[in-house]
This record gives sequence, C-alpha cells and structure tokens, in this order.
Amino acid sequence: MSRDEEYDYLFKVVLIGDSGVGKTNLLSRFTRNEFNLESKSTIGVEFATRSIQVDNKVIKAQIWDTAGQERYRAITSAYYRGAVGALLVYDISKHSTYESVDRWLKELRDHADSNIVIMLVGNKSDLRHLRAVPTDEAKQFASDNGLSFIETSALDATNVDQSFQQILTEIYRIVSNKALESSNNTIKPTSGQTILVSQTPDEQSKQGGGCC
Repeated sequence: MSRDEEYDYLFKVVLIGDSGVGKTNLLSRFTRNEFNLESKSTIGVEFATRSIQVDNKVIKAQIWDTAGQERYRAITSAYYRGAVGALLVYDISKHSTYESVDRWLKELRDHADSNIVIMLVGNKSDLRHLRAVPTDEAKQFASDNGLSFIETSALDATNVDQSFQQILTEIYRIVSNKALESSNNTIKPTSGQTILVSQTPDEQSKQGGGCC
C-alpha cells in the first residue's frame, strides 16, 4: 500500500437532494477543487475520495453522489447502505428543492443506519440576490430535526471544505468514542483478580514518572 492509500478510518458519506442543487459540483470542489458550470445531471451514482486529518488520524472520505431524479430513486436506496454521513443539499434560490428536504430526510431515515450523521446544506449561497429560502428558516428546520446546518457555494468554494470537514470530524468523534466505550467494556475483572486499568497521578509520581 502506498503512502497515499494509508488511512486510519474510511467513512462513506452520501450526497442527497433534488436534481440540480449542485451535489456533483460540491463533490468535485471538495475532492478535486474543480467546478463545472456545464455539469450534467448524475445518472445513477458516482463517487470520489479525499483524505483529511483529524486528531493526527487520517480519515479517508468516500463520497457518493446519488442521482436526484425521481426515475433513479429505486437505485439509490442501495447506496445508503454503509453510509455513516449524509449531506442533504438544497438550492437556496429554489424553494421547491427546500420543500423536498422533508421527503429526502424520510428516505434517509428509512434506508440508512439510524445513527447516520446528517448535515443540511443550503448550496449556491453566491445567488444571495435570488434567495428563496431564509437562512433562519432552514437553520430552525435543522435544529428541530437534529441536523447540523451550513450554507455553501460550490461556485466560489465558500464553506465547501468546512462542510465536509465538519461532518467527517463529527463522525470520527462518534466512532472513536464508541471504540473507547467498547474497549472499556471488555476490561472486566474476573473472580479473585484485580485488574488495574489506569493509574492515578499519585501512583505515577511514586514510580518516578512525573504526571502529564
């Protein structure tokens, strides 16, 4: 395995939302720092990867771009499988794409893992002069549904890296905490034995090692 392929965690994240909200350009901006004004609607599914660092760990994000068109919906439910994160994207200049968020959220709840981390993303923030979805309204919806929220622009790269960094960091925190809990749960004293799991600072100093 080359150095480029070394990673500590691999997280699958799906991009969902109506067709035309900019999911493909969010993906290409984050993974390749590219934006294509002529990008065509995604047919079926595409994915790309990029690695980031969190707490000195390398996290490889495998980001899946699912087709927004209705006729491909039957395919996409399979792509939720194994996803630990989802970016639910709407276009701030098209209210109809925001109205669809409820339906996408339901589909996510039906097909994805119940612990999936979801971020609501209002894309195309560069079109503020055409804004049809108030920031406060979307923020409130996200809060009511336990989602994080951010507004992005794939065109001028505003908050694109931040949105992916934020969701991947959140997933990493959950996964690493679970790993910590499960390792603690496995340390159980058997009868007649005392297992010292950790030493107090006093005990460490007695052994000649200073604390911290």
